[in-house]
Amino acid sequence: MTPSATAVATPPVVPPVLAEVVRSGFTEGHHRGALVLLAPDGSVQRAVGDPAAPVYPRSSNKPMQAAALLRAGLELSGERLALAAASHSGETFHLELVRTMLAEHGLTEEDLQTPPDLPLDPVEAEAYLAAGHRRARLTMNCSGKHTAMLAACALNGWDPTSYLDPAHPLQRLVHDEVEAASGEPVASVGTDGCGAPLMAISLLGLARAFRSYVLAEPGTPQRRVADAMRAHPEYVAGTRRPDTWLMRAVPGALSKMGAEAVQAVALPDGRALAFKIDDGAGRALGPVLARALELLGVHDPVLARLAEAPLLGGGRPVGEVRAAF
Repeated sequence: MTPSATAVATPPVVPPVLAEVVRSGFTEGHHRGALVLLAPDGSVQRAVGDPAAPVYPRSSNKPMQAAALLRAGLELSGERLALAAASHSGETFHLELVRTMLAEHGLTEEDLQTPPDLPLDPVEAEAYLAAGHRRARLTMNCSGKHTAMLAACALNGWDPTSYLDPAHPLQRLVHDEVEAASGEPVASVGTDGCGAPLMAISLLGLARAFRSYVLAEPGTPQRRVADAMRAHPEYVAGTRRPDTWLMRAVPGALSKMGAEAVQAVALPDGRALAFKIDDGAGRALGPVLARALELLGVHDPVLARLAEAPLLGGGRPVGEVRAAF
């Protein structure tokens, strides 16, 4: 390049707006991201942004982690299998089942390597603190998954102290399951909020993974996980959580959200969706999910419940977060 030549910088790619924040009729902000919708045959029905770029699905990877546990020989079904794939709210029935599962496999709360935390549900967290309790490993929303991971280690004679190491035999099974379900190589391995290895895939791969689970043959690990989650959605999330509302309302729907505003859903005929809000704003998740389901052809009163995201002023609604695509 000659001294007089001027380098032209490539402008950054700005993700498209998925939701807008409207207060008193004035649009005061936007939430950007990427989204993909799959038709029943698995083809891309609609893409917004770049759904082929890798993301950390966070807890949306939990169905794949649970399927890996079954592949490891762990026998779980019903509520126990749903809890193994859960981000539970910390309600009494969640904590009681985690304690039961620990005891069934000769484990204690001290064996868990989840970080001490409060219940995920704010209502439960307030009641928990009011009762004089402190943050605990048991109440962390991933304690069901960690209990099942430790149980698989005990079954196979694997080291239970290093079960969160990406090189551990159990985590290698999870890695393989994520790649097989998504149909693509893991782009990056990080550490999730609970301490477990976290495998990055694209939103397209995530939607395909959920689709493969609802369409899997009965009795396979993938279908067993999907069936348990759909039969016991309150154990996957909680009584005041959108995943539960959706799976109860829409027959055959498989739904799992993840931290940083990730969501994946598959319907029994093969339609599926996955999206991520770029800034991780959970307040945009419901409106975007409701709009995405509407575009997939879902028409159910639950969509209005999911879409509700009011903005308050002086303690009363003065606006909303709403989908913008």
